Amino acid sequence: MKKKKSVSKTPKERKTALQEEFGRIIREKRLAMGVSQEELAERANLHFTYISSTERGERNISLMNIGKLAKALNCLMSELMPL
Repeated sequence: MKKKKSVSKTPKERKTALQEEFGRIIREKRLAMGVSQEELAERANLHFTYISSTERGERNISLMNIGKLAKALNCLMSELMPL
């Protein structure tokens, strides 16, 4: 019996509700500060496409990058976490 090859999912297909909610929180905080994705990326030392895909809920980001975003958004890491 041959094993079926798994088809790799695109980031959009891998989104979870948690990732989408996290991204929404990032976007809200960024907009409240009045900064662009590019400016937030620069402040967090991340690429602007990383910020964009995070806000769309397409990234399952590391604690290190959550820390960078919290610092760039002048908030605690816990403030970025959905309840």
